[in-house]
Amino acid sequence: MDKLNHRRFLLSFSTILNHRIVMPIAREHRWLYPIDWRELSAFIRFGRAKGRCEHCQRPHGRHVLHLGDGVWWDEDISGWRNGQGRGVRRLPSPDALLRAQPGFVGIDPPSQVRITRVVLASAHLNHDPGDNRPRNLAALCQRCHMRHDASEHRRRRWINAFRMRAIGDLFA
Repeated sequence: MDKLNHRRFLLSFSTILNHRIVMPIAREHRWLYPIDWRELSAFIRFGRAKGRCEHCQRPHGRHVLHLGDGVWWDEDISGWRNGQGRGVRRLPSPDALLRAQPGFVGIDPPSQVRITRVVLASAHLNHDPGDNRPRNLAALCQRCHMRHDASEHRRRRWINAFRMRAIGDLFA
């Protein structure tokens, strides 16, 4: 059986890795951000955070192997990290996980190994886009950003649902 090489697999995406990614800002929220937002965001993401998520240490622009629960393979240390960026022991390498065959006695089915491209974005820690102090901004990958904003997203969904219901009552 051919040795599975996740590095070679990830390098096959080199054409995808070379294009620039800019996180969009909703048109109705653009007026909340300062004119120099791109420069400020770039300073936070690449100056202060050095191109890594400030919560889990995932590197910007790379494809990473992950297990779906926050555990991911860090090529730089050749080891697994958890959702807080700390090393995880007692997990086999991605090659061993991908080689594991379910159905044999004593061998569990392999975890679902997924590949995700990491994109860093600057997040407002207090959810106020007008507060652009460096201590209120953090460079977060998409997973950490969604986890950080989960309560705010729930609040906005609730407001939008009741707003739509109220508008419907006006015209009923």
